[in-house]
Amino acid sequence: MDNKQLTGRLYDIQGFSVQDGPGVRTTAFLKGCPLRCPWCHSPESQSFKKQLSWMSMRCLGTKACNERCIKACPKGAIELGSTRMDPLNNTELQLVHVKRDLCDDCGICTESCYAEALYLCGKDYTVDELVDRLLQDRHFYETSDGGVTISGGEALCQVDFVVEVLKRLKEEGIHTALDTTGYADWEVVEKTLPYVDIYLYDLKHMDSEKHKAVVKVPNEKIKANAIKLAEHGKKLQIRIPVIPLFNHDEENIRETAEFCQKLGDAVEVIQLLPYHNLGVMKYLRISDEPVAEATPPSEEYMEKLKGIMESYGLPVTIH
Repeated sequence: MDNKQLTGRLYDIQGFSVQDGPGVRTTAFLKGCPLRCPWCHSPESQSFKKQLSWMSMRCLGTKACNERCIKACPKGAIELGSTRMDPLNNTELQLVHVKRDLCDDCGICTESCYAEALYLCGKDYTVDELVDRLLQDRHFYETSDGGVTISGGEALCQVDFVVEVLKRLKEEGIHTALDTTGYADWEVVEKTLPYVDIYLYDLKHMDSEKHKAVVKVPNEKIKANAIKLAEHGKKLQIRIPVIPLFNHDEENIRETAEFCQKLGDAVEVIQLLPYHNLGVMKYLRISDEPVAEATPPSEEYMEKLKGIMESYGLPVTIH
């Protein structure tokens, strides 16, 4: 297959991103991830398939559309659901409910939902289509020392597509970043080396058994790949999600700091990312399953963890 005809599946493209690498960036988010982090703020990124999403706040009510989505579904997977008040005229709107056990994500209902309350999450792009879209923001990259970040999910799961996109961007002189969990065979990571300027690299827990128990994969590959990237002279921006009852204890933070020390000058910065529950509503768009929530760590506690890591001579920020 011609590399230009390779396709990748994305769930979002965000312009004017200032937290996914240096400068102003555009971030392309690819679908699919082998990890199952319970706190994931983009649960729609986990599945590789396209998914029917339901955003209740967009719904105009079944009266306004004459139950078009209910009538359109060939599986009978959409039924009358809860109600909510319309703040514009203080009237009650009849909403719908997606029966997830019947829905096969065919997307037929989305064609009848002109309010786009029902929509398919996931869109396929060719290399040309994605590169053309990313180059539309070239002016912002050039005036801010920014660039493009390829993220996920886990972008390495679509590595051939990602490599071709990154290669094309480098040919255009664009700074590139790859946001990754690091969970892949080294041979996969190695394919990206010539085309990535900085890796945004997640470290979730130093204990492999605890890592596997919570996010469903061990961490040996993750740590080994970080070491190999450093040995190859690549730059790393380490990202540590601080999750209560998982990795927020001082012992794990110190072990993580010791590991980052071993990476030497490869580490440009360590970002401590305090848990937040902003992703809870996203879970409700794609699933009826209950979502576990935790209490976000306090600013004082985050500053304490920052101080611990800084005591190891590491550059640390809180985001």
